[in-house]
Amino acid sequence: MDLLNTLVDKGLRRELPTREEALAVLATSDDDLLDVVAAAGKVRRHWFGRRVKLNYLVNLKSGLCPEDCSYCSQRLGSKADILKYTWLKPDQASEAAAAGLAGGAKRVCLVASGRGPTDRDVDRVSETIRTIKEQNEGVEVCACLGLLSDGQAERLRAAGADAYNHNLNTSESTYGDITTTHTYADRVDTVHKAHAAGLSACSGLIAGMGESDEDLVDVVYSLRELDPDSVPVNFLIPFEGTPLAKEWNLTPQRCLRILAMVRFVCPDVEVRIAGGREVHLRSMQPLALHLANSIFLGDYLTSEGQAGKADLEMIADAGFEVEGADQVTLPQHRAAAGGGCGSHAAAADGTAPEGAAGCGSHEGAGCGPHEGAGCGSHGGSGVCGSVPATAAEPKTNEPRTDLVAVRRRGAGTDLAPNA
Repeated sequence: MDLLNTLVDKGLRRELPTREEALAVLATSDDDLLDVVAAAGKVRRHWFGRRVKLNYLVNLKSGLCPEDCSYCSQRLGSKADILKYTWLKPDQASEAAAAGLAGGAKRVCLVASGRGPTDRDVDRVSETIRTIKEQNEGVEVCACLGLLSDGQAERLRAAGADAYNHNLNTSESTYGDITTTHTYADRVDTVHKAHAAGLSACSGLIAGMGESDEDLVDVVYSLRELDPDSVPVNFLIPFEGTPLAKEWNLTPQRCLRILAMVRFVCPDVEVRIAGGREVHLRSMQPLALHLANSIFLGDYLTSEGQAGKADLEMIADAGFEVEGADQVTLPQHRAAAGGGCGSHAAAADGTAPEGAAGCGSHEGAGCGPHEGAGCGSHGGSGVCGSVPATAAEPKTNEPRTDLVAVRRRGAGTDLAPNA
């Protein structure tokens, strides 16, 4: 297809596709799907080789959020039967983080529900960051605490945070349909604060909330303009007890097209498959590794994910390798600009001339934890192998409520975490 050849050429040059080209990716047929994956895979391998970065979520404070994000199991008025607990102590959080690191993760994402942190909350999280860094050498730490006030990003950076996550989630034009207690502009402002403080910005989206193709392209183009280093792509889990419980709009093929479109628009950033991959990609997860170079290991904030061991086997079976702590995630030109974590090491591949512009360079906005979607995850993934072998397999486009399992282990419980 001429379209795919054009998109590959642009991706290798970090050139922005046209909106029409991005929309055309989402409109491709199932017959062309493997061609789309192969084309986007060329761009992914050029910048990131066959490395897969593993991230691990620690939910510092769960539930009871005053915000009304419709997709979130922790939202105001949520009837979802999730874990609810107040702040973990620093040693508890560090113990949880260590489990993920032992499983192969190189980044720990610390998430807390709420509109945004108070100054006392920042003090508390700062102590947790220092504890994790002292007890786990070489770990990257991403904080995800909601909307930031002036000076808070700088304090997190001083405590040792490497990154800050706050997702845009959907297009500006439809944001008010999803959330009313804060604005799209509030989210953009928090991403700018993270950038200004020298933190690596992480900001992404949630697909499957009933949005149009145009909405998806709008939010991804907005992300490119904001230029985060990491773009988590969440696939909505319609949690019972939330307003979007009946929104089952995704198929594995649709998810792959969305990931391919994100890769073409943001070719040289860390694209992360976040919440919902087990529920919506299902057996197609290995194909998605040809598009994204990052995943969450194990469980999410309020839901259970695929077993950590199964994640590692999937990566190996698909011919990929887990990214080591001594490897730089981002291509050299982004890491050299100060955006990449782990920039103490040289990039193994995907280099580019010094000073080259990144994905929508700064010339041109996660996980609001109140989303129930920490650090790029809306906390709704299901459990691998949770369907009995004798159960009839539903059709692809039918709701898979059987794959949605509330997290009952790990942080905030007495049970061992899934890592």
